[in-house]
Amino acid sequence: MRDKKVLDYVDKDKAIELLQDMIRFKTVNAPGDELPLAEFIKSKLDEAGVENYVDDIGDNRGNVVGRIKGTGEREALFFNGHLDTVPPGDIEWEHGPYSGDISDGKIYGRGSADMKGGLAAMLTAVKAVKKAGWELKGDFIYSATAGEETDSVGAVKYVEDGGLDGVGAIIIGEPSSNGVNVAEKGAFWVEITTYGKTAHGAFPHKGVNAVVHMNALLSELISYKFKFEENELVGSPTMNISTINGGVKTNVVPDKCSITVDMRTVPGQVHGDIVKDFEAIINKLAGEIENFKAEVNVLNDRPAVETKVSDEFVRLAVDTVKEEFGKEIEPKGVNFYTDASIFLPPSGLPCIFYGPGDADMAHQPNEFVPIDSYMECIHYYIAMIENYLVK
Repeated sequence: MRDKKVLDYVDKDKAIELLQDMIRFKTVNAPGDELPLAEFIKSKLDEAGVENYVDDIGDNRGNVVGRIKGTGEREALFFNGHLDTVPPGDIEWEHGPYSGDISDGKIYGRGSADMKGGLAAMLTAVKAVKKAGWELKGDFIYSATAGEETDSVGAVKYVEDGGLDGVGAIIIGEPSSNGVNVAEKGAFWVEITTYGKTAHGAFPHKGVNAVVHMNALLSELISYKFKFEENELVGSPTMNISTINGGVKTNVVPDKCSITVDMRTVPGQVHGDIVKDFEAIINKLAGEIENFKAEVNVLNDRPAVETKVSDEFVRLAVDTVKEEFGKEIEPKGVNFYTDASIFLPPSGLPCIFYGPGDADMAHQPNEFVPIDSYMECIHYYIAMIENYLVK
């Protein structure tokens, strides 16, 4: 079990209060407004004597990074989470989305699970390790970044600034029900637009109906088969035709129709190849249908990422769960994307996702994180810091 002296530096009441305070910052993306929360976290790092800085990236947005320096014998351990949340939605909450209320052993609020719970647990672990005065063999980096729910502006900026230089492994505090996740599907969103020619609705033969042409294209997309190898952790890719918009009035032949398509891909798929396939479908229809014209635009391009179950860091993560809590677990994968899609492609670093709360709570009304899960997560983070940077 973990050195009791370190765990003694974790005050449960203060840890809970920290998460409540973080939930009360409204960091809904868009617009984000993460900078005030970043400054708040900075103040907590200052109080703990942890070297840190805030990177103001404009528009009331920013990242915060703390670092406990090691001896340089090992590469750094990088903890990460995002500051932003999705909106609370239109459904009335039983507990206010920014209340941080406690009821039946749960802390409620937007972001409690996704993922201020993980951020607060990581911050509490940082403070405990600093107070314990451990001599670390490598740097320990804590980072909270802006914009994960949309364009990952904070993670992109961090990577561009060389933030992953010297890093050996990554832990992202996304909700995992205190399990170890090592793979995530990619997100590939495209907009496809068909173009026609407007005309009076009484003379449709004088126009080119973009909606009718879209119907032909949709028939092809529905029967489209991805090229892929099934992944043992995240399975097969999926496609969802998400939105459609075309026409301006009932008595006008529509000259434009657009759809958006949400595809969730698996490791090994190349998104550029999917675009080529769609363009080949368009070219085929152009040869079959008079005046057919369409184009594809990419809206979101997040590659699927995976750290192999056999990786040394993954085995360490799984073994730590067994050592600390007596649980036998197997690494899993998730269908959603995280900032790992920004961190891993350029670095190739091993990465796990481990955080308190259930991922199914993410983006839901009455979002909550169980206090027991939150406290166990703090314990786990401290254990991983020791196992990676001290032993």
